[in-house]
Amino acid sequence: MTLMTAPAAPLRIGPISLDAPVVLAPMAGITNTAFRRLCREYGAGLYVSEMITTRALVERNATTMRLITHHESETPRSIQLYGVDPKTTAEAVRILVAEDRADHIDLNFGCPVPKVTRKGGGSALPWKLGLFRDIVSGAVRAAGDIPLTVKMRKGIDDEHLTYLDAARVAEDAGVSAIALHGRTAAQFYSGEADWSAIARLKEAVTTVPVLGNGDIWSADDAVRMMAETGCDGVVVGRGCLGRPWLFGDLARALGGPESSAGEPVDATLGFVARAFRRHAELLVEFFEDEDRGCRDIRKHVAWYFKGYPVGGELRAQLATASSLAEIDDLLATLDWDAPYPGAAAEGQRGRAGTPKRPALPDGWLNSRDLGAEASATLAEAELDTSGG
Repeated sequence: MTLMTAPAAPLRIGPISLDAPVVLAPMAGITNTAFRRLCREYGAGLYVSEMITTRALVERNATTMRLITHHESETPRSIQLYGVDPKTTAEAVRILVAEDRADHIDLNFGCPVPKVTRKGGGSALPWKLGLFRDIVSGAVRAAGDIPLTVKMRKGIDDEHLTYLDAARVAEDAGVSAIALHGRTAAQFYSGEADWSAIARLKEAVTTVPVLGNGDIWSADDAVRMMAETGCDGVVVGRGCLGRPWLFGDLARALGGPESSAGEPVDATLGFVARAFRRHAELLVEFFEDEDRGCRDIRKHVAWYFKGYPVGGELRAQLATASSLAEIDDLLATLDWDAPYPGAAAEGQRGRAGTPKRPALPDGWLNSRDLGAEASATLAEAELDTSGG
């Protein structure tokens, strides 16, 4: 795998200086402590938690409290919050700060999932610009010296774009960086990300870093995004599914001389098998339950072995294994010397979905002001638990 390289460009998010301008995007059910630790073993950057619901954090939900707990090796510690109420969001931020649970906090305004947007949350919320302003400004004040950032999409659909207005509000409120996924909520993950929107945002936002997100499947893509858009760093989501070593590629391509990326990997089937086994081991440690950890790794099987000579029967067996010993026995049957398969292992990973009309509260698009009816809907928006 031959990678282009870019001049070293350290990224600062408030007081945090990153060896490589790379951020792991929060992904529900994926970016738990185990996966973050694994990615960190290969590369450099900022590794963000799964999405944490502010109400669940304030109510100290047991699952949520587990999700915000970092391993001692994780630094800087990064947590993403999802909230729709300014007071609850600010209180959640205060808890993280007062209890020294995070070095960086991100606010989610990009989630396109219908169960979130139909209540006015995620990528639907910036349409109500006043509410967006109240949430962000209150969270920045509550964060104090802890850098607070926002992540969003272009808007609800092509007729209801929000990112430029929202970015100006966030910049004025004092955020430390702004990340943009170059898709609308209507696109979900389909089609191609609009990198030109990232370039327009970079032109509009002049005092804080702008991070680009969308369709970064390789380090070459990251280099190209930064060159084409002028963005200050990249946010990587689905591209690292089953490829945690992508962060090593990214650090080598984008990081400065201080980056601890190590040597380029030779992604033979044996290399991939060892990464898969390490991921399973870390999941068992995270859940403190071997059966649960081995069940959780099952969703990663297709991503890790995409393009490699691993038959359907063996994939099915890996996707039903219930112990590390069973995983070891199955992996031992592979041809560990099988070489990296090239294009077959590259490209899109995870579900893209299809464009669809976003699920929104009744009358949501009638006004950018938050009326009484919308306020009542938002009261039901936060899920009981975190992570998705």
